[in-house]
Amino acid sequence: MSEQSFEEMLNESFKTVRNGEVVEGTVIDVNPEQIVLNIGVKADGILTRSEYSNDSSLDLTTVAKQGDKMEVKVLKVNDGEGQVLLTYKRLAAEKGNKKLEEAFENHEVLKAKVVRVLNGGLSVNVEGARVFIPASLVSDTFEKDLNKYLDQEIEFVIIECNPRRRRIIGDRKQLIVEEKKKAQEELFARIAVGDVVEGTVKNITDFGAFIDLGGADGLLHISEMSWGRVDNPKSILTVGQKLNVLIKDIKGDRIALSLKFEDKNPWLTAAEKYAVGTIVDGRVARMTDFGAFVELEPGIDALLHVSQISREHIDKPADALSVGQDITAKIVDFNAEDRKISLSIKALLTVEPVQAAVEEAAEHAEA
Repeated sequence: MSEQSFEEMLNESFKTVRNGEVVEGTVIDVNPEQIVLNIGVKADGILTRSEYSNDSSLDLTTVAKQGDKMEVKVLKVNDGEGQVLLTYKRLAAEKGNKKLEEAFENHEVLKAKVVRVLNGGLSVNVEGARVFIPASLVSDTFEKDLNKYLDQEIEFVIIECNPRRRRIIGDRKQLIVEEKKKAQEELFARIAVGDVVEGTVKNITDFGAFIDLGGADGLLHISEMSWGRVDNPKSILTVGQKLNVLIKDIKGDRIALSLKFEDKNPWLTAAEKYAVGTIVDGRVARMTDFGAFVELEPGIDALLHVSQISREHIDKPADALSVGQDITAKIVDFNAEDRKISLSIKALLTVEPVQAAVEEAAEHAEA
């Protein structure tokens, strides 16, 4: 048996590789555009930037250094120059696709970074594999601008998986819907009419505001925003504002809220402050044909009848008064049960004795 030469023994020490084979290599050189690996064969393994990543501006010296171990796939045994062409991104994509197939079968929730914002949705990267999430499945509400998701990690599930056709569809919407449903059930289980809870102003309309209670929205109607009159909800509330609200009513999934706390009800002390004969200051809030309603304080309006505005005849309140005008009047009637107060300016006006007697006689005659 003849002895082998050193060259023959060296050649035998090298393994052979085939196209498509997965091998482990050691980085022996790296520059911005390619990585050179020793994969245990006579020829060096070459991993170009385009086969490492889809990022054409990536500097490979930032992701690998001499001595690093890498798992790669043989793309071509001989590139014509005696080198072995390798790919990293295709192997990663295959592993990613396998993970996606398993996630699809097991209904697993995945988390990945959004790498691109497309006209019709988002593209996320799962270990080198791409998943498309249509705009309609990004959220449970319409998203006008999807750019806010770029470079953000989001959770989703796979609802369609066909790697061969490069069709892998993700759904984020159903997770949001499920999460909100769970939060809603938990909220309704712990709240009851009469409770005071914290909420955040979510949206403001002309008729009220929607308050996020952490699981469901409640409606704070304009009439429940204050014991006083509120003409515009935006004058007292702002989106994002936190406030404590009273659960006034619950009907199905609808929650009615209020800021009119009973301990702040101005009528609790009204009998003392507005006894008959008391002289008060107020501001004209609104007018009708029969009189003007005067705000004595937020939540308490009193009626100034047209006949009590002046000793002279007045056809309608607008002939003598205007909305926003400050007046001084006398309390002539107080009805706590019906929460009604009557005012008179005429009662404060001084008259000559003769004129007073004539008016008194006229009143008796009419009676």
